[in-house]
Amino acid sequence: MLRKAFWVVSVYIRLRTLKNYIMKKKVLLIAALFTAGLCFAQDGLTSKKGVPILPEAGDWAIGFDASSLLNYGGNLLNGNTSNGLAPIGDINANTIYGKYFVDANKARRGMLRLGFGSDTERSFVPNLTADGTVEDEAKTSSFNITVGAGTEYRRGKGRLQGVYGPMAMISLGTSGTENTYGNAISATNGGARTTETKAGSSFGLAIGGFGGVEYFFAPKMSLGAEIGWTIALNTTGDGESTSEAWDGTAVVSTTSETAGSSSFGFDTRPNGNITLNFHF
Repeated sequence: MLRKAFWVVSVYIRLRTLKNYIMKKKVLLIAALFTAGLCFAQDGLTSKKGVPILPEAGDWAIGFDASSLLNYGGNLLNGNTSNGLAPIGDINANTIYGKYFVDANKARRGMLRLGFGSDTERSFVPNLTADGTVEDEAKTSSFNITVGAGTEYRRGKGRLQGVYGPMAMISLGTSGTENTYGNAISATNGGARTTETKAGSSFGLAIGGFGGVEYFFAPKMSLGAEIGWTIALNTTGDGESTSEAWDGTAVVSTTSETAGSSSFGFDTRPNGNITLNFHF
């Protein structure tokens, strides 16, 4: 009897141990499934190779205006050369901007445009003193620089992110045109003509904020759209124009001033600014 009782107690203890073991396994299995569920829920934020889709702390980004791509796409679809979105007021297609992410939801922004341009137009006109033609030439040169900085804040947990923050920009620019003529001014070729124009130096200042959205269509690649709300000041200084004319005995050169302009405004800028962004 004692041996049988001992055997029953031993079996009971083993069954309880097995039950506890199974319960522990169930808890671990449930925890594993819960963790896997969380990972699955976040799977949309990584690629199949495990590359994060959204920017992270320490990432850099560079962006370009994508309005020209939309313009080309619209023209390609219907043959209309006027399709496209105008770049936002203070940001144009020649401006490149970059970001440095302090963390996943905050970035320092900077933008730069540095442009030098020279355009020469040539035309042939009849030679007034001999047979054949001579050449007139108009050479236009320009210089533009825009520097801007701001802070970007982000909201959103999926591919679609809201962006907003303060920003400021300064721009400077100059331009001028020089004209040379194949036929000299003389008693038989009188009249007045412009030989040089110099526009006054331009200065622009914009302080305000921006807001928009950014959609990540691939890991670290996104399309963004923004509008700005700024106090904007733009001024152009006085320029000058030089002309030459025949006064009856000789060529006389005259230089006169041209008036500048200025503008001031505080408004939203609803023009579409679509950007293509790369993060690395």
